[in-house]
Amino acid sequence: MEDCPWQQALSRGLGYIPYSVAIDASANDDTDESSSGRLPLLLVSSRLFGKFLVSLPYVNSAGVETENDEVARRLIDAAVALADELGVDHLQLRHEREIEHPAFHETIRSKVLMRLPLPSSTEELWKSFKPKVRNQVRKGKKSGVTVHWGRHELLGEFYHVFAHNMRDLGTPVYPRRLFASILDAFDTHAELCVCRLEDRPIAAALLVHTGDRTEVPSASSLRRYNSTNANMLMYWHLLQRAVERGSREFDFGRSTEGSNTFRFKKQWGAQPHPSVWQFYLRKGSVSDTRPDSPKYRMAIRTWQKLPVWLTKIIGPQIVRGIP
Repeated sequence: MEDCPWQQALSRGLGYIPYSVAIDASANDDTDESSSGRLPLLLVSSRLFGKFLVSLPYVNSAGVETENDEVARRLIDAAVALADELGVDHLQLRHEREIEHPAFHETIRSKVLMRLPLPSSTEELWKSFKPKVRNQVRKGKKSGVTVHWGRHELLGEFYHVFAHNMRDLGTPVYPRRLFASILDAFDTHAELCVCRLEDRPIAAALLVHTGDRTEVPSASSLRRYNSTNANMLMYWHLLQRAVERGSREFDFGRSTEGSNTFRFKKQWGAQPHPSVWQFYLRKGSVSDTRPDSPKYRMAIRTWQKLPVWLTKIIGPQIVRGIP
């Protein structure tokens, strides 16, 4: 099996310790590939939040890599044993389907993955949008916003927009080196999109192409420029890019049904798919590290008042400990 690029990127970018459990049918002269499987894991540890074994942090979907239920159970058996050995608070697997296993104490289905099937041409894609979406994209073009593609050379502008947006949301920002690591791990299959207004970056996104799917793990825009419709223009270009790269599906990421982000993604035609996060609890509660926990509301309001330069310094030290 090939190495997992997400595991590589997150290990290097956030300092997590990688672990993997695998079942290789070929080692037993078994020609049935369905008898093979893998489960990439990362050890997330901090004094503030605790210690966790996760597949995988940051990404929306990971967990066991097999369609064989028996292989999946054996992989989870091994992961549970590893969690016990490492003494973690919990094991967290981010699946897209529920896998039956006696070790799982809790399952979270509060969010859905928003995905859009892509046609073979950008012309078909454009025609599939409702008039309101097309008008907002046109307004973005008329506002003078320009769209630029690149990789490491755009990282500074991307991170400038991303850090501002995370501060406004009250969320600790990831370190810049994480995104550099993602670009390195995926090579030409990862790229950055930056939208500028009069040479000032006002919206930016990270795009990753894997197989027949394109996903946007991180996308941000500056609120004070909402009137330019830069975010709408950017997403149109992200979708165009996916079609041009031959992708058959665009993954907008996770959202809570009925939320503003859910409605934003749905207007492009994206449909909800299951997101099933399963937990083997050893200590505490899953809610202890959930960012939407009521106990963090005051911290979020405080964070939103901090200067962006300060959040870039202390944010990465906090966020790397959150599974």
